[in-house]
Amino acid sequence: MCLSKGGESYVRDACSVTRYQDLCLHSLASFSRTAKDNPSKWARAGVSVTISQAKGVTQSLLKLRKNNFLKGKGRVAILDCVDCLQDALDNLHNSLGVLRKLSSQTFNDQMGDVTTWLSAALTDEDTCLDGLEDKKRKQVKLLLNKVTNVSYMTSNALALVNKLATTGPQCLENS
Repeated sequence: MCLSKGGESYVRDACSVTRYQDLCLHSLASFSRTAKDNPSKWARAGVSVTISQAKGVTQSLLKLRKNNFLKGKGRVAILDCVDCLQDALDNLHNSLGVLRKLSSQTFNDQMGDVTTWLSAALTDEDTCLDGLEDKKRKQVKLLLNKVTNVSYMTSNALALVNKLATTGPQCLENS
């Protein structure tokens, strides 16, 4: 519903549908003033912050590759993980592009596309995590934590999109 609320409760209400609520509250609190009670704006914000985080993790992985941090299987896993995260980023960007151009006429099809892309991004991130084996090494643990954080953010973004999808196109006039 497009109901008005006050202050901090906007982000709490938006994040109430997510699995990782503390992460949602932390990553989206700054959007409270602009998103208010608009599910479309919260969905865009969720995908936007996930893109930023995924870009940062991808850059970390690329630095590791460049510095020859790992050899053999570990290096191949990093390269595979970079590919997976780049695929995830493509899916996240596709999602954000559609969320920025929502139309009441094609809303259901658009929501179907966005949920498919976000689900694919989650799969890409999980595939990356599966490939990182040497979990005893400190830098690999750090990477695992970063990629896991991105997958949690993607899950939250998907929940926000699902909330928008169930709300329907009636809130789009205020987007």
